[in-house]
Amino acid sequence: MRSLFAAILLSLLAACSEPLPPPAELGKLYVVTRAGPATYQEDDNGAASGFEHDLAVLLAKDLGVEAHFIMARDHAEALKLLKKGRAHMAAAALSPRNSSSLHYSRPIREMQQFLVQNEDALPVRKPSDLAGRTVTVLARSPQIDALESLQPRPKGLRLAKVKGLSELGLLQRVNTDPTMMAAVDSTHFDIGANFYPGLNAAFALPGKQALAWAFPRNGDAALFAHSEAFIGRIRQDGTLARLEDRYFGHTRRLNQDDVEQFMERIQTVLPRYRRDFIEAQRLHGIDWRLIAALAYQESHWDPLATSYTNVRGMMMLTEDTADRLQVSDRLDAKQSILAGARYLAELREQFPPEVTEPDRSWLAIAAYNLGMGHMNGARFIAELVKRDPNYWYEMKQVLPLLSRPEYYSRLKSGAGRGGEAVIMTENIRNYYDILRRLENPAADVQAFSMSSMSPM
Repeated sequence: MRSLFAAILLSLLAACSEPLPPPAELGKLYVVTRAGPATYQEDDNGAASGFEHDLAVLLAKDLGVEAHFIMARDHAEALKLLKKGRAHMAAAALSPRNSSSLHYSRPIREMQQFLVQNEDALPVRKPSDLAGRTVTVLARSPQIDALESLQPRPKGLRLAKVKGLSELGLLQRVNTDPTMMAAVDSTHFDIGANFYPGLNAAFALPGKQALAWAFPRNGDAALFAHSEAFIGRIRQDGTLARLEDRYFGHTRRLNQDDVEQFMERIQTVLPRYRRDFIEAQRLHGIDWRLIAALAYQESHWDPLATSYTNVRGMMMLTEDTADRLQVSDRLDAKQSILAGARYLAELREQFPPEVTEPDRSWLAIAAYNLGMGHMNGARFIAELVKRDPNYWYEMKQVLPLLSRPEYYSRLKSGAGRGGEAVIMTENIRNYYDILRRLENPAADVQAFSMSSMSPM
């Protein structure tokens, strides 16, 4: 009954552009957002995630209400819906700007801004090279202000402002059109470069781009004050840093050659083994695309791969692990894939219940490289150095300590290559992101979702 009343009241108020009643009255925090890897996205099971999404859910939880998301096509529509009284706030990768009807929270992130072009285009290296050129930007995006503030302003510079397009959609156009230039923030460029290897960052635009939440000036003053205090608190206690790492901490690991080679092998090699990866998901409940990402990092999908330490096969199994998992031939691709997935599933189950996804999977992947003995040693070190062993963001700063005598001398497991495990895991996060974008989930095969967890 309460939700029905809230819905009726919301529609009546929206029709007359009045601000919404406080979230406590409605039992919900109404948030305008837009689709994208930095804001809000849904996985194959319909579970929502995203940096802005998770922050808004945490804010709603702090208020004692539910978060309800309203989707906008772009920056302009997000602000329009907020001004019309459709939401309490907008969390849509927005930057503060002067407005008589809106005010903005303190920044939740800061980023650089880049001019981006196709790798086959005549290079643009400095602002004066933009004379007489056209740069495409998203309507109402902060890149417009950055380009208009160039000094001296390039003569004849034109800005093509497009609506209804995402940052990744804009980058995709640049990737396929050598005549096109665009301006985007550094986060979307880093993410886009992992999908579109034909992109080049020509140069950085002046100033930093701050991201903030927008609120109507005639809205709930208590909500704005609570949000300001909330942002300050999560910045202080490390929650904000962990969320940033969850969504953006791995995006700059791969270089252009890495991405191009991976994309080529998705087309030429992956089809031979896709059925085996899907079978591994059916048996062990891990998304086949994550297993494939792990296999690519281990062997580049080469079933005959062999290391100098005699680790062999598609999933690079040691002889002891293969014997325990009853693998008769480590060079048999299917046997290796099924055993590697089983081993990863076993590692995931060895962490305590308080380790949630996706941290549980990233820690398990690091343990796949290190061994669980070294991982447990690193978790012990984390306690010594006042780090939380339940978060990948914390542990990837601890794992390199396994190579330092003052730390490994305290451990039964001895020295370990923790830094190598961090690099491997971060690469796999990137490969997995690419596969999730390019490859469909397995039909009618259940797997755990890395998005279906409570935010930190």
